Amino acid sequence: MTRKFAFLAFALCLASSLHANDWPHWRGPNYNGISSETGWTTRWPAEGPKQLWKASVGTGFSSMSVARNHVYTMGNSGDQETVFCFDAASGKVVWKHTYACALDPKYYEGGPSVTPTVEGNRVFTLSRKGDVYCLDADTGKVVWNKNVAKEVGAEIPTWGLAGSVYFEKGRIYLNVGAAGTCLDAKTGKVIWKSGTEAAGYSTPEPATFAGKECLLIMAKKTVVAVDKKDGHELWSYPWETQYDVNAAQPIVDGDKVFISSGYGHGCALLNVKDNKPTKVWENKSLRNHINSSVLQEQFLYGFDGDANRGSGFVCLSIGSGDVKWKNEQYKTGSLMVANHKLIILSDKGELVIAEVSSDGFKALAQAQVLGGRCWTQPVLANGRIYCRNAKGDLVCLDVKGS
Repeated sequence: MTRKFAFLAFALCLASSLHANDWPHWRGPNYNGISSETGWTTRWPAEGPKQLWKASVGTGFSSMSVARNHVYTMGNSGDQETVFCFDAASGKVVWKHTYACALDPKYYEGGPSVTPTVEGNRVFTLSRKGDVYCLDADTGKVVWNKNVAKEVGAEIPTWGLAGSVYFEKGRIYLNVGAAGTCLDAKTGKVIWKSGTEAAGYSTPEPATFAGKECLLIMAKKTVVAVDKKDGHELWSYPWETQYDVNAAQPIVDGDKVFISSGYGHGCALLNVKDNKPTKVWENKSLRNHINSSVLQEQFLYGFDGDANRGSGFVCLSIGSGDVKWKNEQYKTGSLMVANHKLIILSDKGELVIAEVSSDGFKALAQAQVLGGRCWTQPVLANGRIYCRNAKGDLVCLDVKGS
């Protein structure tokens, strides 16, 4: 190997590793709320980790996507919805794209709930009213856009469309319509659609059962598995929740599927065999309302109860449905996992790091990092934690290890 070739190979390897800990879409690289990032620290001063920058993005609950040294999120101001792109290190606005979209507050602040999806040099977003945008990730230039809800005749659910865009192999999949819609990622052309009934509020979840690739859709009154290729239904299971709020992600564990909803409904584990789901267990011990749980080593971690009246943070065995422990200090909020640690943002803006452990809640660090209502999932990416609140305060915190 020549010296020049060796240097080039090294440079390419280095370049590819620089973004190893990106978080390019909702629930992270593997759509499960888990990051493989290590080397970040929980050793903070009393006042919390250093705030690198702060921005105002407008009302909403869109989480943050981190890719290509940029941070992407969405917010609403004056019935105008904006997609923001920030420099991850400095917080400088790289670009923003704005379009008309009603705030639509109803028992909460309103605004966008969808998290931008970054794939290569494209960003895909969906408004609460069905406006799909494909934007250049570096400039914000519109590649294509359309209102998919109007095109397929789909009813908008009560609290607006909330599922983020799922990208795979040149297609994007949306929780729009009775059981999803699929578009060509390059052109926006509809590849397949389902019925016109209002959708649920979660993002399409990839799964494979008996060698068959599919998507799990939390629909209005069911959880549905659809074929990625043409959208035909493989199986469904009834799951009716008050106000039709099926919002938390289904969690796949081999041939098992965990589902959970708020408003007193509860959770269940399904076993899928020959495209027939059967119930393994069901209880009311973990009622995910707006934020999903995370599965680690056969235990689920998540918030029980409704967004405004949660009952605490729970560790539950996915195999039996039994509660291992419950922490009532933090009533509701959101979370992700990295390096065997829980990264929790309470609804009151407390950032908490705790061990992943079925033996009990073991906090390692905590700090008040935001005020106001905080329902949005925090994001760790490349040594920084990003958090936001409902009114649109976004903070970037330094947790890089020494």
